[in-house]
Amino acid sequence: MAEPLTALQYYPWQKDVAEHWLSHQERFAHAWLIHGLAGIGKVQFARAGAAALLCEQPLRHIACGHCASCQWVLSGNHPDLRFIRPDAVTAEQDPESLAGTSTTKTPSKHIRVEQLRELSTWFNTASHRGGYKVAVLYPAESLNAISANALLKVLEEPNEKTVFLVVADHYERLLPTIISRCRRLPLATPTKEQSVAWLDGQIAQPEQWLAAVGGAPVAALKASHTHHKPYPDWLDQLCQYLAQGRHKAIIALAPQLEAVDPSIWIETLQRLHVDIQLCMQNSLVRYYPHLQPSLESIAARMSALAVQQQWKWLVTQKRHAEHPLNAKLLVHTALERIAQSLRAS
Repeated sequence: MAEPLTALQYYPWQKDVAEHWLSHQERFAHAWLIHGLAGIGKVQFARAGAAALLCEQPLRHIACGHCASCQWVLSGNHPDLRFIRPDAVTAEQDPESLAGTSTTKTPSKHIRVEQLRELSTWFNTASHRGGYKVAVLYPAESLNAISANALLKVLEEPNEKTVFLVVADHYERLLPTIISRCRRLPLATPTKEQSVAWLDGQIAQPEQWLAAVGGAPVAALKASHTHHKPYPDWLDQLCQYLAQGRHKAIIALAPQLEAVDPSIWIETLQRLHVDIQLCMQNSLVRYYPHLQPSLESIAARMSALAVQQQWKWLVTQKRHAEHPLNAKLLVHTALERIAQSLRAS
């Protein structure tokens, strides 16, 4: 089993990219937009990249792990390194840093404008080691309108020897003005062979888990730690009902979906509809290969138009999944639409 990465290390599929990226520091941009598929290790890449920029004696542009700067990074208290992220993310990744703060409110899922305003003051102070000051912001999609404009102000007035690493799964959702002030650094999704090789020995059935998350190995590993199989039980039941033409039974699954974050079950249904469309084209499914027999039966019972329309509707709902007007009604509407598409066929 692979050892957990330290704050100085890259995933195997990212090391060459990092060395190339960091080898051109003589014309290094003050702001980088690091983007790519969710779950491939972009935040780890940014963390290790920040450590390399701060390292006092890097080896082939990679943090040495021995100097005072690297030791500070490893201990989590480097004075020239800041992480800008929602409180909800901090509570999950680094709960100790929130010790002593008020716990009466639910941690925010958005980056607060105060975090960006504090950053302006921090950037204007001299670095402790005479080198870079680095800020890592993620996920960039968690910026609201106010904090996005505050970030824009910071990016418009860069200080010397300051670097901003902005990490995004969907960079196109950011303000165009933010994108224009960053140099883009796209990170490629590792090949299936690379991903399976890395997951092998860490989880059983790595191909199944990898497929279920769309080919992202870090997401596959995380999912395997929180779920007992690559797809939820309610999806298995849904496929059985659809394959048997039992449209009335579908609504009974509503309580299970209501217990799940809307963004998660909507994405699961999106992937299901992609697989159904692939079956309609006599192709192997992409996300749920273990469900292929059921999906083939479903494809024979539904019209291509109905499946495509349902997929488009789910895409629309995904945009508002974080703040649905009525989460329970949204679940019932989604299941009723699926049931109707089955009857219509």
